[in-house]
Amino acid sequence: MPEVKIRPQELFDAERFFEIITHTNLDFIEFPIKTLEEEICILQLNEAKRKANFEHNYSILYYGKLVGACGIRIDQHRPWIGEIGYFIDKDYQGKGIAAEAVRQLEKVGFEKLDLQRIIILMDTRNLASERVARKCGYEKEGVMRKVHRVGEDYYDCFLYAKTR
Repeated sequence: MPEVKIRPQELFDAERFFEIITHTNLDFIEFPIKTLEEEICILQLNEAKRKANFEHNYSILYYGKLVGACGIRIDQHRPWIGEIGYFIDKDYQGKGIAAEAVRQLEKVGFEKLDLQRIIILMDTRNLASERVARKCGYEKEGVMRKVHRVGEDYYDCFLYAKTR
């Protein structure tokens, strides 16, 4: 089992996050961030998002090195449901890091945030993310049509879920 830890994101993570998102193929995720300054602004919003119970974002560390990020976004109409998202630096993909981060994040969701249901949506073309969901025991519930946007295009997503 790889040594993976998650911790709340910090402002000093901005440079490394920007490095990851600019050199990793993240075709299945829409990143509105174009500059380091924009990344810093996004990280500055984390505390307010946590306090509002809107989003809880974490840095993923692999043997102490920042290699990605993950988070839970709380459904504002159904606050007992959270959606997990994550990304991993291309140089660290395929090592089980995302799966371990999801397991830790799921524990936060069920135990600390008192969620009853956690979902993972992934572009139907994103086979690696689907493997992570399955590896973590999430069940495929179906396909959601045209819910994922990248640029001007809309794509279908698989819906995976786990309940407490």
